[in-house]
Amino acid sequence: MPKHGMSGDGRDGGSGGSEELKSLREAVQALPTNLHLRRQLAEAEEKSGDVEAALKTVQAAPGPDAKLFVIAARCLYELGRYKEGLDYYDKAVALEIAVADATLRDQLTRAQADPRSRLRLVADPNEAKDDATSVEVEQPKITFAEVGGLDDLKEKIRLRVLHPLKRPDLYKAFGKKLGGGILMYGPPGCGKTFLARATAGEAGVRFMAVGIEDVLDMWFGQSEKKLHTLFSKARHEAPSILFFDEVDALGGRRSASRHDHYRMLVAQFLADMDGIGSTEKDAVLVMGATNAPWDVDPAFRRPGRFADVLFVPPPDLKARIEIFKLKLKNKPTRDIDVTELARQTELYSGADVEHVVEAATEVALEQSMKSGSVRPLDMRDLLAAAKRVKPSTLEWFSTARNFATYANEGGQYNDVLDYIKKHRLG
Repeated sequence: MPKHGMSGDGRDGGSGGSEELKSLREAVQALPTNLHLRRQLAEAEEKSGDVEAALKTVQAAPGPDAKLFVIAARCLYELGRYKEGLDYYDKAVALEIAVADATLRDQLTRAQADPRSRLRLVADPNEAKDDATSVEVEQPKITFAEVGGLDDLKEKIRLRVLHPLKRPDLYKAFGKKLGGGILMYGPPGCGKTFLARATAGEAGVRFMAVGIEDVLDMWFGQSEKKLHTLFSKARHEAPSILFFDEVDALGGRRSASRHDHYRMLVAQFLADMDGIGSTEKDAVLVMGATNAPWDVDPAFRRPGRFADVLFVPPPDLKARIEIFKLKLKNKPTRDIDVTELARQTELYSGADVEHVVEAATEVALEQSMKSGSVRPLDMRDLLAAAKRVKPSTLEWFSTARNFATYANEGGQYNDVLDYIKKHRLG
């Protein structure tokens, strides 16, 4: 339980007995714009266990500071405010890539997905469930026909994925290694997982979708064991696609991690990727998806690993039309022009479009309940909802623009820069 002490604005409390803390607080009061002193105070308060005071010290800063934001993310994790912690972490990395801490981000991501994960205890590591063996092997029925729009992206996947999987004999004849990896990145909610599943359906191969909870384990060495088991299972099911969602949580930058066990997990991931595709029977394609490609360890970009990196943009006009049709299906509607709705929702992710439909539905449902009869959805409902629901992709592009501009080694973010320029997001 954190102790309630003096906050960053100098209010006294129960944990102000430390001479170091007292001196730092006095110094910050005297020089409130000195970020170095403020960092020292926040770190000292965090170290003493007074995370609430440390958080207030950060929040009272005169301006944004990457290192202060990381401290805030750690404090919010301890306070159980995981979403806020992730927000602070992402802002910190956007300001200064050097502060990236893949382990911290992983902790926040896992805790937000399942708050109970912090309390998970196993009496004996040998009794821990081997989640890797429970990952389902699918034979997807969906194909690219179900993926509206994104024709250029689908053509790239055909060239880089489908042809090698369908004609391994040609690749073998030219001495080309089968399998390999493709990394898809872009704003959240734009269908990267759906696209990966459709790729497997288009190729007619088996598909294994892996989440971070299927790999990460609290016991030393278990995460690496689970990861290796997944690759072995994918080889047994070959030809197959092994898909990792939030791959940055499993393959983050080792230079940004202070924990040896995390570096060992990344090393295991790299070793398993190097071991695939040596024979025709070993045709495994590894697909990864991430919202933060800048957090992925650079070693994954070597040939034979995630050599191909594909930008998955927000759905285009054609795709938004199809999403609106899908989400409005089986709902009572009247005089709906989905093409006009799609035009009014440029830069909206698929999840944003769904949010628009649901927000409009709630209005129509409320009015139906008041009148006692069904009042169909109409254009006014949907256009009004579109004005209330802002595209969530804008924040992502704001972050991505910094990396695409200042950390574009080898032109890996050229597609993002082109998209930003085309849509005048810069």
